[in-house]
Amino acid sequence: MQNSLFYLAALIYAICAFLPAGYRTAISAGTLLGWLLHGGVLWADMVLPGSLRLGFAVVLSATLWISVAAYWLENRNFSLDSLRVLVLPCAAVAVILPALFPGSLVALQGKPGLYGWHIAVAIMAYSSLTIAAFHAVLMAVQEASLHTPPGGRLGWFAAMIERLPALLTMERLLFRMIAFGFALLTLTVLSGIVFSEELFGRAMKWDHKTIFTMLSWVLFGLLLAGRRWRGWRGRTALSFTLSGFATLLLAYVGSRFVLEVVLHRGLA
Repeated sequence: MQNSLFYLAALIYAICAFLPAGYRTAISAGTLLGWLLHGGVLWADMVLPGSLRLGFAVVLSATLWISVAAYWLENRNFSLDSLRVLVLPCAAVAVILPALFPGSLVALQGKPGLYGWHIAVAIMAYSSLTIAAFHAVLMAVQEASLHTPPGGRLGWFAAMIERLPALLTMERLLFRMIAFGFALLTLTVLSGIVFSEELFGRAMKWDHKTIFTMLSWVLFGLLLAGRRWRGWRGRTALSFTLSGFATLLLAYVGSRFVLEVVLHRGLA
């Protein structure tokens, strides 16, 4: 039954992704329905008595769940319908992954009391920076379309790109999301240091997850500092955003995919 709900949420996302833009009310209502169904079944699958189910699929699904919420809210304030065709298909794939790759159970007994909050903040950080990466891709397409002759702009996606807010407005939104995600990522790093001290007896466990997370934190921090003091924008901002996101993806989701699916190992 639970797996059927995963597939149903994926179907709703897919339908909403490819509905014509004119069906704005139906898209908004359908996205909200899919999001509620996605969240409910994900919670039931992930949060169990005395334990959490974790793994690359669960984390990726939770990340896209929050990203869908960010898209839905952002689209109500700005005309960002083209973001829908980037976010919702990815969410449709991510929502069914826990049914295919269930991950492993992590017992909460013996873990610090706020360990669950550490996981939640980390997922929120991943989600905020994921939607920022989608936004950056959209800006790159929007910028490229400005250099395309009017006769070359064909198709429904190009039409949606033309309805986006001005590039400067999109850039302000991008940095607002990055700043929020960076703050959450900083909390993730700091709480991770605290829990590492309690669980492993040292402030930092230098494994692949820590290295990639810190590298991503440095990249996003440099971007915000460069924006503040050097006025970085445009392609520099997009390059840093996508590089930081790719590095963060490798920090947990990518490495866990290799361990769980390729090497068939449980959570370390």
